[in-house]
Amino acid sequence: MAARVLQRVGKGLKQTTNGLHTNGQVTVLVRSLSGFGEDSWIKSLFVRKVDPRKDAHSHLLAKKEDNNLYKIQFHNVKPECLDDYNELCAEILPAIHADPEYPCELVGTWNTWYGEQDQAVHLWRYRGGYPALTEVMSKLRQNKEFTDYRKERGKMLLSRRNQLLLEFSFWNEPVPRPGPNIYELRSYQLRPGTMIEWGNYWARAIEFRQQNQEAVGGFFSQIGKLYTVHHLWAYKDLQSRENTRNLAWQHDGWDEVVYYTVPLIQNMESRIMIPMKISPLK
Repeated sequence: MAARVLQRVGKGLKQTTNGLHTNGQVTVLVRSLSGFGEDSWIKSLFVRKVDPRKDAHSHLLAKKEDNNLYKIQFHNVKPECLDDYNELCAEILPAIHADPEYPCELVGTWNTWYGEQDQAVHLWRYRGGYPALTEVMSKLRQNKEFTDYRKERGKMLLSRRNQLLLEFSFWNEPVPRPGPNIYELRSYQLRPGTMIEWGNYWARAIEFRQQNQEAVGGFFSQIGKLYTVHHLWAYKDLQSRENTRNLAWQHDGWDEVVYYTVPLIQNMESRIMIPMKISPLK
């Protein structure tokens, strides 16, 4: 293609044994084109223009009407300690959830069934944002039962990590629901700079995934591993999950959402999780 364009540009140029010769701007044009590979020259015609952003992603994508902050915890438990770990959590976590002195709520707590094994996942909500988180952490440091729990828990863990999250404005806030259900946590690591695009597409896509009330919550990271998105779904069982996901393809527009969002993803992971007995999400 580049060669054909050069032929058109070169109309009237003089061919000599030393190559093409002419005067003026055409010579500059020919030389500049010759410095490009054909692929790079073609790609330069289709440079995507990005609108400048004048506000943080958290302001553009998060809910404005409330000030909730979420913390998600991933605890990798020694296989032989998993039952003891679950019992220990059952003794301590509900008390923190129920105590009005702590401005936090246990949204859900699970064991991974498929995906990373011998893992516990906890999701907390802090009503009041970062000040609420700071208040809770300060009070827990003075709580002997909790400090004892942390020491005992440490003996049972192989590793742990967490993230602070905000919820997307177009997702419902997670609320307790009856069971039994299984839960799927789909985690996406996006390419840096693509969070706004993801939000724009999923603001429409979420309409296609509400048929069976399967959408529980959608979050994006603020602290921890950045440009991470977590989508939390609830299903009656694995077959219900399969049927519900296939149903989305019957909606006009779902294929477009998938087509345009897949290139935004660097990697992704799916966990199927079973609620612990103490989980508000059953």
